[in-house]
Amino acid sequence: RMSVVKLSNVDIAITRGGIKIVEKISFEIQSGQILGLVGESGSGKTTVSMALLGHTRKGAVIESGSILVDGNEIVGADESLLRSLRRGTIAYVPQDPGTALNPGLRIEKQILESLEKHQPGVDREVHMARVREVLTEVALPSDTDFLRRYPHQLSGGQQQRVAIAIAFACRPKVIVCDEPTTGLDVTTQSKVLATIRALCREHGVAALYVSHDLAVVSELADNVAVMYAGRIVESGNRDEIFFNSIHPYTRRLIRALPDIAGRNQILGISGYAPMPWDRPSGCAFAPRCADAQSICTQSVPELTQISASHNVNCHRHKDSTKIVATPRVERENISASEQPLLGINNLDGFYGSRQVLFDTNVQIQAGECVALVGESGSGKTTLSRCIGGLHDDYKGEISYFGNALGKHALERKKEERRDIQYIFQSPYASINPRRPIGSTISRQLELFFGMKGSAADARVKELLDLVSLPHAIVTSFPDQLSGGERQRVAIARALAAEPKLLVCDEITSALDVSVQASVIETLKNLQGSTSVALLFVTHNLALTRSIANRVAVMRKGTIVEYGGLDEVFNSPKAEY
Repeated sequence: RMSVVKLSNVDIAITRGGIKIVEKISFEIQSGQILGLVGESGSGKTTVSMALLGHTRKGAVIESGSILVDGNEIVGADESLLRSLRRGTIAYVPQDPGTALNPGLRIEKQILESLEKHQPGVDREVHMARVREVLTEVALPSDTDFLRRYPHQLSGGQQQRVAIAIAFACRPKVIVCDEPTTGLDVTTQSKVLATIRALCREHGVAALYVSHDLAVVSELADNVAVMYAGRIVESGNRDEIFFNSIHPYTRRLIRALPDIAGRNQILGISGYAPMPWDRPSGCAFAPRCADAQSICTQSVPELTQISASHNVNCHRHKDSTKIVATPRVERENISASEQPLLGINNLDGFYGSRQVLFDTNVQIQAGECVALVGESGSGKTTLSRCIGGLHDDYKGEISYFGNALGKHALERKKEERRDIQYIFQSPYASINPRRPIGSTISRQLELFFGMKGSAADARVKELLDLVSLPHAIVTSFPDQLSGGERQRVAIARALAAEPKLLVCDEITSALDVSVQASVIETLKNLQGSTSVALLFVTHNLALTRSIANRVAVMRKGTIVEYGGLDEVFNSPKAEY
């Protein structure tokens, strides 16, 4: 087979100051193959994937090296060559289809547009036939009704498949997928992945699949390259990376991966990845590595070939010890008390005339974690918002220690509002961008406890320790933090109120596995030290194994299964 994509020693740097964002990047992809590029946020994955399209973000430049796509050199190519390559040779599937599709154009128009732009002079009938064909290829309806819809009339998974259809419409030879399944639930995700895999195999397309979700990569990719702090630290075929990895970072990433059988405990990686201008001399992973020795901090490790396809950059590759998984400690079931902390009784939820929740009953005991799982649109967030007093269009009762709660937060007592705290899914949207982190957290202390000045400052530092954030962050603004750091700020803010119940709405869906594991560890430790109860809303079943005592499975507004972890995972009753 021929290599359709070949990168050799590519360096990309910030124009001012020449600080390297990524360096010495080399890999090849053959036709019909999928290469998974994995690593934490900020490791340079997206920078590398955009370079294949001849694009660098403002203020960055491809400094040296060679990028060959279907025999064409991308580095230093003029605009017209790049445009013709983007026309039919290489295509891109963006991370968030919600913002990538034009909200004002019908689906038909958006797919047609890419065909008309890139294949002018072809009959409209031929184009329309291709539009229908490509929709069928991505397992979407191709009837006129569907073609006339707008993006907001589709679910997240359907939007993502339309974005894939647009990318595949002109039958490219190379496709770059930037985390296209991040926000999707497992059932939708598996459909999208199957679509990408089938299209690459059938049409001999070489794919670069960028992701921080190792579970997805293990299922989809033929080969895997692991990035850390701008360099590829290990690369090999799927089995070499997942079963015989050598680099300590790769191994720790795999340790952080939740497994649905629930045998092993997930472990986060302490510390965080350095920024391009802050990278240490020597091996960038050394400050977080348990096996680091003095040589690791002095010189950058050279590439070592382990086998024909397996390479690693580590000084200690010869004496790397196998990491032994820590068996998971079963969470005890918390026995039902006379008086649950929170009782949801016969709840029917509505949006105007449309009913979205049907006869929902859930009890949460003090100190317990109940996981609420289900795919997108099953009603999980609506139920969470009813509990938080953010959605008041419902019938039935929500009681707190036996007393009925007001439907809206404003109808509740101050103590009830303090005791039930909500952590939102998107840390980007839930934190005030104009307030420094310190004042975001201390606002709660002033509201609920009248705490100000040095007492408040000291308490803010305690809260930052609880969620493993450095004290220096108090003067930072949200835009200076990564997604994982923002989410931990949101958790610290909720904890400032010393709540009895935390409603966590998909709080890890946008996080890397290592950050996700440390957020889960943080919540578990909190439960140990403060006996706070959790309603943990998620679409990640494997994750619930690591944190929950009981699981409620939701489908189309109804709880179809409810019980202890072992009952639900090992002998489920509901077909769904």
